[in-house]
Amino acid sequence: MDFAYPLAGFAVGAIVGLTGVGGGSLMTPLLVLLFGIHPSVAVGTDLLYASITKAGGTLAHGLKGTVDWQVTKRLATGSLPAAAITLFLVGRFAPGGIDGVTSLIKVALGVALVLTAVAVIFRKKIQTYATTRFAGRISPTRTARLTVLTGAVLGVLVSISSVGAGALGVTALFFLYPTMPVLRIVGSDIAHAVPLTLVAGVGHWMLGSVDWFLLGSLLIGSLPGIWVGSHISTMVPDRVLRPILATMLVLVGAKLISQ
Repeated sequence: MDFAYPLAGFAVGAIVGLTGVGGGSLMTPLLVLLFGIHPSVAVGTDLLYASITKAGGTLAHGLKGTVDWQVTKRLATGSLPAAAITLFLVGRFAPGGIDGVTSLIKVALGVALVLTAVAVIFRKKIQTYATTRFAGRISPTRTARLTVLTGAVLGVLVSISSVGAGALGVTALFFLYPTMPVLRIVGSDIAHAVPLTLVAGVGHWMLGSVDWFLLGSLLIGSLPGIWVGSHISTMVPDRVLRPILATMLVLVGAKLISQ
């Protein structure tokens, strides 16, 4: 086994445990830029990696009662069909299958990383703005429809880039449900990410863009990494860590877009 893969898994897992930012924002660009993994394989493998690692988070939030299953269902209603249709169209019409959209994957991943960085750095301001400007101004019916639409957008983005189900999903929920407690928003978003990344990951597997050995190697390191990161999170000031992480995401995203 190449021990660099478990080490990378541990590092990403620790950062996820520290910040709560989805591993897709970090793992996929790390595999592409540092290890030279083909973008389609990096995306497909990372999707299954995310579905497994976030399943534990869903269980924890579910036991605590911090998952709004109605919100999760609405997101999944839009995202799961969107993910399946996106990958079907890629496999059916893209020249060379998933390999034919390598450039599209890089650009989509780069844009998603930049948007994720904005969501990370301005998370509290976005939450405050949403609470003061949108609370009580959107009807329940319209909120439900917009939630399904948000899920559809996330389904397309996640299927192509593996990024979006974390920070971007949480940011969207801040605007749609401004009075909902933050922990409940995070729990609902994590719960939604599990079926979305699983469906998208299986779709990439059917297209031949999943490396199972790589997946196992990453999981060996990431599971203890998440545990360590979550335990030392109280020791690292959030105001220090988030700007550093956001800057890194912007730099990596810009590099992917320019390639």
